[in-house]
Amino acid sequence: MHSPPASLSPFDIAAMLVVASAILGWFNHHFIKLPHVIGLTVMGAIAAIGLLAANTFIPGITLDDTVAQVLEQLDFTDTLLQGMLSFLLFAGALHVDLQRLKEDWLPVLLLSTIGVLISTVLVGLGMWGLGLVLALPITPIWYFVFGALIAPTDPVSVLGVLKEEKVDESLQASVAGESLFNDGVGIVIFTILLAAAVTGQDFSLLEGARLFVVEAGGGVLVGWVFGWFAFRAMRSLNEYALEVTITLAVVMGGYALCSYFNLSGPLAMAVAGLLIGNYGVTYAMSDVTRDYVVKFWELVDELLNSVLFLLIGLEVIALVPGIPHTILGLAAIPITLGARAVAVTISTRVVPAAKPSAKGAWPVLWWGGLRGGISVALVLSLPESAMRDLLLAATFGAVLFSVLVQRATLGKVIDKAEA
Repeated sequence: MHSPPASLSPFDIAAMLVVASAILGWFNHHFIKLPHVIGLTVMGAIAAIGLLAANTFIPGITLDDTVAQVLEQLDFTDTLLQGMLSFLLFAGALHVDLQRLKEDWLPVLLLSTIGVLISTVLVGLGMWGLGLVLALPITPIWYFVFGALIAPTDPVSVLGVLKEEKVDESLQASVAGESLFNDGVGIVIFTILLAAAVTGQDFSLLEGARLFVVEAGGGVLVGWVFGWFAFRAMRSLNEYALEVTITLAVVMGGYALCSYFNLSGPLAMAVAGLLIGNYGVTYAMSDVTRDYVVKFWELVDELLNSVLFLLIGLEVIALVPGIPHTILGLAAIPITLGARAVAVTISTRVVPAAKPSAKGAWPVLWWGGLRGGISVALVLSLPESAMRDLLLAATFGAVLFSVLVQRATLGKVIDKAEA
């Protein structure tokens, strides 16, 4: 029997993930029949737990070490934040109706900015209080770092549900628009707080605000510029293969440029996708090109979606079991849900003009605040320590509840809200 190679190439790892996603997706479709991403997350987690059990009870079995090595080589954080996220956000933004989004621009703006800040602060305070009760070895600022990484809703999860449900178009635009923008805002806030936590310097609200304006504003500008040039380029020709290539250039080039200048790549991709998905599709593409572009990005979205949620399930191997970890993981669920409820209430009800136009928007915006791969990637980027393991457990608790419970029941919430 050949031992596994000490090091796998990026192609080998990608091949393993795509093959596993295809096999498990087929198995789920025919036998388990859960929604696609829920099924992959569940089976990934079961596989990870099974590997850990085999390693514990069967001498000589070290499959969990092999999988952990693959995940370590993959570098989940870089793979998602520097690779997959740019494609997923662009693909999601292509399908958002900009005219509908304009109708509810104020609640979307408040939810993706003020709402994220409120959620960050409330989650940080709640976890800090719990940490004091449990006497955990975590300095206060790290609780707010956790608040920032768990505050953004995941566009992959949200958009997946909206595609399956017949949601009011205005409400769909509001939920999708917030999910596309608040992750970019959340990542910026996370980056600022993480820098302060790692350096040990006192957090400066003024400096934080300056960095936020530069990173977020710069990302929006880059997205607009790339989207506008892509629109002009596609308008000047009628070659579907070349126009698909132009959209790829926008995603890869725009995100790489943002990374180089420390600007918000997620916000850039959201803006570029909105421009091309609305003005580009309507005014710059023939029927043939439109069909190819839309179907190409639907395929990219489906493939990366499958791999992402399989990875979330497999990352259970990174958990370190223990009573404090379990308590934090369970407590993170009501704390994040409560913070989300307050954030949605303030963002949509305090200012009269910010009330969403769609009927029953509040419960959908609250329960539809799904967490996913972005939060997992951010917590895995924290420096190795006992503190990281504790926050990792809290993140997995909130994310798994979000994927397995909230996402599975969101359709019923939407039906009741629209009744």
